[in-house]
Amino acid sequence: MSSATTTPINHLFSGRSEHALPYNRDVNSEMNALILDYLTLSGYSRAAANFSREANLDPHQDNQSILTRQKIQNAIHRGHVHEAIEALNDLDPEILDGDPVLHFSLLRLQLVELIRQCTTSPDGDITPALHFAQTHLAPRAPTSPQFLEDLENTMALIVFPHDKLGPDLEPLLHPNLRREVADNVNKALLQRQADRREAAIRMLIHTRAWAGKTAQDSGKSHSEQMGLDLSLDLLGHRSRASENGSEEMNTSL
Repeated sequence: MSSATTTPINHLFSGRSEHALPYNRDVNSEMNALILDYLTLSGYSRAAANFSREANLDPHQDNQSILTRQKIQNAIHRGHVHEAIEALNDLDPEILDGDPVLHFSLLRLQLVELIRQCTTSPDGDITPALHFAQTHLAPRAPTSPQFLEDLENTMALIVFPHDKLGPDLEPLLHPNLRREVADNVNKALLQRQADRREAAIRMLIHTRAWAGKTAQDSGKSHSEQMGLDLSLDLLGHRSRASENGSEEMNTSL
């Protein structure tokens, strides 16, 4: 294999990595900075503050900014979507006004939570869910085929037993939907604050995946396993536990 065929890929990967890693060349310092960056952009205020002290790093964002994003995300994770929407509007009304897809996803999640409450209540009264759907989602649905499909699928939760849902409807009641919406809200807040939407460590993972695919397409060997996605999931789990005071923060990747 000639150097002429390997240099371009290495050069492109190095360039992308340098862009995602605006830190010094000390490996431990870079890793600590990556972890703090991830905790900060993900909204883990307590974990970020503790880790910045332990690693002797300056905070990447003021604590109030992190706390605000964390409050909104936590409300979504608990299913208190109305509370999250009110907090978003109090913080910056233009966020939802300028992003109809994000706004609709929040309203749909609020409808899911209402249906969940109505169908599990003793009287099984679904009137509040129907009224909410007619008032807040039905007028928006005709503006997008995806909105219309999402609304139809969500309303189907009223008809079918929740323990016998098909693969198209079951994800609506899974906690992953709350996490997805909370993550999109967090990214929108970061964008409004003129910050990056994604942690540098995730950018590196995407860059590594791109480099691996490029090498594979060129017929060159590359490592198939990254392991970082799983580690980030574990780090996020431990960070959420730390925010709730139920577990000591462990930042080892």
